[in-house]
Amino acid sequence: MKSSALNAADKFDDARAAEYGRQSRIALAGYDACQDLAACMLAASLEPASAAQILVVGAGGTAQEIIAMAALEPHWLFTAVDPSAAMLDAARAQLQAHHLLERTVIHHGHLEDLAASASFDAATLIGVLHHLEGDVAKRQILHSINTRLKPGAPLIVAGNQYAYASQPLLLAAWGQRWRQHGASADEVQAKLGKILQGADPPHSEAVVQQLLHDSGFGDATRFFSSLFWSAWLARKTA
Repeated sequence: MKSSALNAADKFDDARAAEYGRQSRIALAGYDACQDLAACMLAASLEPASAAQILVVGAGGTAQEIIAMAALEPHWLFTAVDPSAAMLDAARAQLQAHHLLERTVIHHGHLEDLAASASFDAATLIGVLHHLEGDVAKRQILHSINTRLKPGAPLIVAGNQYAYASQPLLLAAWGQRWRQHGASADEVQAKLGKILQGADPPHSEAVVQQLLHDSGFGDATRFFSSLFWSAWLARKTA
């Protein structure tokens, strides 16, 4: 996974990190709603008012998942992991603005670099899987998360699914979403070309479920969907 994750991290340079918040909220209609619902799903899955330790994989950028979870659960603590220094810097700025740095351990690097003895009550993997090339890399990151979770712990997985070209109506609507936010026709075509070449999402919800099963998680419950994007909650099976 490290080589694949490193290649994915290379895409998230200073320029992309600087525009990530705005771009994400256009590309994913309902970005903040998804993050808010992810926090609600985890809170509903854990003991009320527990001092839970939450692993946030791919935390760089807006840090919105941490912000949403921290507002809902004041006793939760977070470990934020991301291989992109630029994206982590952007996240750190958001966490500082929300007075959350004291509740967050920030780790620049890969999930495998965390101590093997680390044990978390829950985890999130939001916007990551479709940036990892091939099912082997996807299974490996899910397995690495699994080994660091307590038995029965919940995992939020969210990201794009489908081979983009296999869903021409969704792809066209995604282009219209950019036009809705002021992109010119040429800019829309450039965005469409970039998404077709720049990621490798799981090709169906069934594939997502299988990747989770192969990595030691049970059946996933989908709780959010927006064009290509979906979000699920699954639990470690043992």
